[in-house]
Amino acid sequence: MPDPIGAAPPGASPPAPSHAGLSLPHVAGLIRAALPPMHPGGRPLVAAVAAAAAVIRTATGRGTLAGALATAATAAFFRDPRRVRPPLDNVVLAAADGTVATVSDVLPPPELDLPPTPVCRVSVFLSVLDVHVQRIPVDGRVLAVEYRPGRFLSADLDKASEDNERSALLLETAGGVRLGVVQIAGLLARRIVCDVGPGDEVAAGETYGLIRFGSRVDVYLPPGSRVTVSVGQRTIGGETVLAELPGHGVS
Repeated sequence: MPDPIGAAPPGASPPAPSHAGLSLPHVAGLIRAALPPMHPGGRPLVAAVAAAAAVIRTATGRGTLAGALATAATAAFFRDPRRVRPPLDNVVLAAADGTVATVSDVLPPPELDLPPTPVCRVSVFLSVLDVHVQRIPVDGRVLAVEYRPGRFLSADLDKASEDNERSALLLETAGGVRLGVVQIAGLLARRIVCDVGPGDEVAAGETYGLIRFGSRVDVYLPPGSRVTVSVGQRTIGGETVLAELPGHGVS
């Protein structure tokens, strides 16, 4: 009987299975896709932790695992994961990952230069396990950036909005609507990074800053905005919709 078409001749070894899907470049690509990049503001601190771990290892001959874990944990803290903004117009996106701590009407801080009338403030508390980069909540232009020194109270306290070290960002949309975003240092935070300045054109969802360790981000909404989150709700920076802007439906 003739051999089936394509059959291996007698005595021949079976063909080796293809491992193209498990090649080193492919695996490396999968790892890069799974691990988020790190915000540049965190690189000096990660390098410092790694250097300290190396010094301890050289001096004592011990601590390799602890040093590696400390370096990895520090790098993870400064992660800057890719986010996809929702296909919606006329909305305010969350400026940070975390938990909604308060939704209340308050006077905006004077450094925002907003009218001295109560507006809705949505405060998001960031634990040390949350992503700590901040994102622009609306498309528009930066009008002002104001830094204020202060205390380092626990960021989950309401008075942290007034007493703690903070950096305020005043934004204006193409429609002329203004709103404020305030980065607030927390009990462990000792460094606020803001990478934008007056006159910069910004897009909703893009990274603009960083707070090192536990902190809080307040968003001061324009009058007439409709809040779409509740206290205790988890937010994802650049993706969760905090509110609808006044005079507009979501489209």
